[in-house]
Amino acid sequence: MERKVVLITGCSSGIGLHLALRLAADPSGSFKGGKRAGAKDPGGVEGCLVSGDEGREDLCPRGSPNSRQSSLNSVYATLRDLGSQGPLWEGARARGCPPGSLETLQLDVTDSCSVAAARDHVTEGRVDILVCNAGRGLVGPLEAHTVEAVGSVLDVNVAGTVRTLQAFLPDMKRRRAGRVLVTGSIGGMMGLPFNAVYCASKFALEGLCESLAVLLPPFGVHRRFCTPSVSLIECGPVRTAFQEKLEGGPGGALGSTDLETRALFSRYQSHCERIFREEAQDPEDVVEVFVRALSAPRPVLRYFSTERFLPLAELRLSDPGGSQYVNAMHRAVFSEPEEGEAGSEAKGLESP
Repeated sequence: MERKVVLITGCSSGIGLHLALRLAADPSGSFKGGKRAGAKDPGGVEGCLVSGDEGREDLCPRGSPNSRQSSLNSVYATLRDLGSQGPLWEGARARGCPPGSLETLQLDVTDSCSVAAARDHVTEGRVDILVCNAGRGLVGPLEAHTVEAVGSVLDVNVAGTVRTLQAFLPDMKRRRAGRVLVTGSIGGMMGLPFNAVYCASKFALEGLCESLAVLLPPFGVHRRFCTPSVSLIECGPVRTAFQEKLEGGPGGALGSTDLETRALFSRYQSHCERIFREEAQDPEDVVEVFVRALSAPRPVLRYFSTERFLPLAELRLSDPGGSQYVNAMHRAVFSEPEEGEAGSEAKGLESP
């Protein structure tokens, strides 16, 4: 059986890290990774995971007999900073990932040369499954954000995805084969207060992926198992470090905003805390949605990690004028819930 080559961006933490581990440790063997020489462990030794004496896992030096174990697929987990790959390797050992199942590569989606270098380091010469997961958040009043923070989010979330697709999609089209998964968000399907720039970036991904989905059928969709194809994985709130890595910190420079906006932001934060406490998903659960999309013989454009936000998404589409959605969202976020209520309208409304 021909090896499948998987490359995932943004694997230092969160969904990307868990997806890489899930595919590398796949018990069915469907996504076990083969090893390309050149990866470095946190100590700087080039190698891959192998089984040592008495079940101990060590790093196998490049070129050793065990550096290429028989396997069905290659999983390349990419990170902007290889210095942050420690948790990935720790997770691989803890989960007992098979020998040669995981490869790390440096890839900064804001740098075209870095993207091209990562592509060139894939020794199989192709990527069959590309997961565009690298992303950055920005929360707070619009006027509190610096131009640099806004530019950084758009550069990573939008331009970074474009750079990655530009590097890998042409070969998929040429081969008439391949899968692209993009980490989307409910913030790309509806506007969320105090997430204006983040939502703008995720709305852009919706248009980008939908446009590509319309284009791709002549290159193989509905033939040869619907490949190449592009799918969005629409995520709700997820228990990751995403909120801790917000560009500019939570809220930005609140001192530049008026008192009423600051009061609304405080209520928004309380709403978020409740939503994450009651409705956030574990990343392992979200990863299974990615796996389902990868396994689908005829993948669709959108997969949802949760259905909690779908009623409001449908409301947004059913009222072209937008007033019904705007009013419903405002009530959901800023109205105090009744005693014993969890704010049913608001469930699942926050970005991952």
